[in-house]
Amino acid sequence: MVELSQSCFKMDKDSNFSKRSKKEHKIRSVGTYSFLRQYIAALRPWSLSASLIPVSLGSVLSYKIESNFSLLIYLCSCLTALSVHSAGNLVNTYFDFKRGVDNKKSDDRTLVDEILTPNNIATLGSLFYIFGCFGFGILCIISPAEVEHLALIYFGGLSSSFLYTGGLGLKYIALGDIIIFLTFGPITVLFAYLTQCGQLSTTTLIYAIPLALNTEAILHANNTRDRETDRAAGIVTLAIYLGETGSYILFCFLLFIPHVVLMLCVIHRSVFFILPVLTCYEVFRVEKEFRAKDLRFLPKKLAMYNVKFGIAYIIACFLSI
Repeated sequence: MVELSQSCFKMDKDSNFSKRSKKEHKIRSVGTYSFLRQYIAALRPWSLSASLIPVSLGSVLSYKIESNFSLLIYLCSCLTALSVHSAGNLVNTYFDFKRGVDNKKSDDRTLVDEILTPNNIATLGSLFYIFGCFGFGILCIISPAEVEHLALIYFGGLSSSFLYTGGLGLKYIALGDIIIFLTFGPITVLFAYLTQCGQLSTTTLIYAIPLALNTEAILHANNTRDRETDRAAGIVTLAIYLGETGSYILFCFLLFIPHVVLMLCVIHRSVFFILPVLTCYEVFRVEKEFRAKDLRFLPKKLAMYNVKFGIAYIIACFLSI
């Protein structure tokens, strides 16, 4: 009877230990998953289409104009552009926090809410710059382009991603809009085109403008939303300079001009350019939200619109050139 009792006690104990182990494992799994989610959120993945779309456009232009396209080069170009973009987002988070721009009312509260530490962000940012350089190194080997040309554009883009808020802090002296327009339009499209065919072409710069204007619209909506907190932090953005009315006029220009230009392309070039124009129904919706000062989620909505417009624009270019 005593042996039976001891055996039951042992089985009970083993069962409790097993349940406790499973619970601890589940907690660790949830903790790891949550930790990874925090890191991924810090990268602002919703914004990364602003790099992927220009790389895709540059690659399509290379195929249609020069009849050169390599899937491996395309994937390496995507890795390089996305890595540098992610690093730039982290640099922005780091320096906005250090300069007191981010607060409890900010959209990005990764450091304000102590979700991650500044050291976490700095380390992750450095890691993504290393990934970007790794991708660039592969491109130097497999791309037909001259290394000097690749390096000029790549390190120009990398420097822009850092100097936007780091170093000179161009964002804080109303020059951030110019940097974003150039980086996520002409520079990225030209880089992707160069990696594919080894040639430089001014034609790519023209095709990059609609994408650049759309990406700038995302930044301008973000800066308009954060105008008061930016002013309180002592920094100057284009949205602050322009004021409420001027910011609205610029926003409409950035959104509608690409569609006006593409309608002209429909008339004079190819009917396929109607494809990106068909996304204009979203333009009227976001314009209405901007006018109503409903700006909290507008940058993310614009990023989603940018994906739809970008894909339609790339398809139109593929079918028209």
